[in-house]
Amino acid sequence: MSGPSRRWILGRGSLGMGAFALAPWFARAAQNPLVAAASGEHWRLPEARAKRVIVLHMAGGPSQIELFDPKPVLAKHDGEVVPPSFVEGKRFAFIGKDAKLMASKRGFVRNAKTGVEIGALLPHIGGIADKFCLIRSMQTDEINHGPAKLFFSTGHGRVGRPSLGAWLSWGLGSEADDLPAFVVMTSGPRGPRAGAPLWGPGFLPARHQGTPLRQVGAPILHLDSPAGFEGERQADFFAAVDSLNRARPDAALDRGLQGRLAAYELAARMQASAPELVDLSSETPETLALYGCDPAKPSFARNCLLARRLVERGVRCVHMYHTDWDHHGDPNLHLGEPLDEICGQVDRPSAALVLDLERRGLLQDTIVVWGGEFGRTPMSEVRARVGRDHHIQAYTMWVAGGGFRAGHVHGRTDDIGFSVAEDPVHVHDLQATLLHQLGIDHEKFTFRSQGRDFRLTDVAGEVVPGLLG
Repeated sequence: MSGPSRRWILGRGSLGMGAFALAPWFARAAQNPLVAAASGEHWRLPEARAKRVIVLHMAGGPSQIELFDPKPVLAKHDGEVVPPSFVEGKRFAFIGKDAKLMASKRGFVRNAKTGVEIGALLPHIGGIADKFCLIRSMQTDEINHGPAKLFFSTGHGRVGRPSLGAWLSWGLGSEADDLPAFVVMTSGPRGPRAGAPLWGPGFLPARHQGTPLRQVGAPILHLDSPAGFEGERQADFFAAVDSLNRARPDAALDRGLQGRLAAYELAARMQASAPELVDLSSETPETLALYGCDPAKPSFARNCLLARRLVERGVRCVHMYHTDWDHHGDPNLHLGEPLDEICGQVDRPSAALVLDLERRGLLQDTIVVWGGEFGRTPMSEVRARVGRDHHIQAYTMWVAGGGFRAGHVHGRTDDIGFSVAEDPVHVHDLQATLLHQLGIDHEKFTFRSQGRDFRLTDVAGEVVPGLLG
């Protein structure tokens, strides 16, 4: 055996071909210069306030009008056609420019510590308003779900660019030896529109793509060795294939091969770490109650608890998607009971994650981002029931931890919540600010592909000092 440098040849099949036996002599991928974190590091800033990111993506676009941005003036104009000057040159997915303004029928509760008003449907999130920065002036470029999700995740509205987690995996590597740097989890009635490209590696080496962690069945696909192919038999196979690898004169220069080797080695180590990760029996009844988590049932709450377990084990980025917030007014997707239900699913666990990270000393260097790919219009959309259309001109997100300014409201929308009136924050600006807190200069953090340098923030984005403490 070749000790810490051992490698083996990979076939063309899936990751379930028997190459996953845990062995102490597996090399750490980070020791291989071809698959390690980005070299040079000319993009590093002198100081990093954060080490990791958790994104709680509310897929479909939650309505800021009902949840985060109270508008008393909107109530005075309820039922009126929106003024033409507001909608001139603006894009909407479904409604026309003659749509009528619609006030929220929901109440708001003022946080006792900060005075910030949060929708009554989110009492637990409202209760931690002193711990996050509420951004009421978010803006994006893409009007439809798939492109808008891609834009938030990759900085571009089309497939083919690396996702945030892939960029962080490439640039910063992982603090974990036996877990991937980037993990993805989904919950809700269906997966997010745009699918796997949301956590893809784009033109970065394939090993930086997000690893899906599932709630039903095997937590990670293709991780188990086939029956009868464990122990000595598996070790003999690895030894034989390793000798073939070392016989290849070009193996050390083949980035594709080296990346696949690193993925297989990580998978081997995960054979022991993954079962322990998803086993929640070590969590106290108090912690389970904090999240509202039933360990035996798939849920957003369970994913939030797993996110905490992942980052405390060294995972760099966790991106969670929860559907379905697309409240247009369809029979099962409107601003009545469906909104109540989904708020009930995410409210307690979202707040619990922040509180749990804080009490474990992790919040100070972990960034938690909460929000959707866009917001909803202050005008109504009438289908079978009443809802709201997609809105990209002004919506709300919040960010906790990692040096973001706690208890602060950033930005302001106009009196009816249609446009940003003060301190706009574009998605590229938020991306730039997240990278800044992670010690990365977003303008220098580039990867050359097909003759040009690409970056997460494309050719835009500025760090927003007002978001930071």
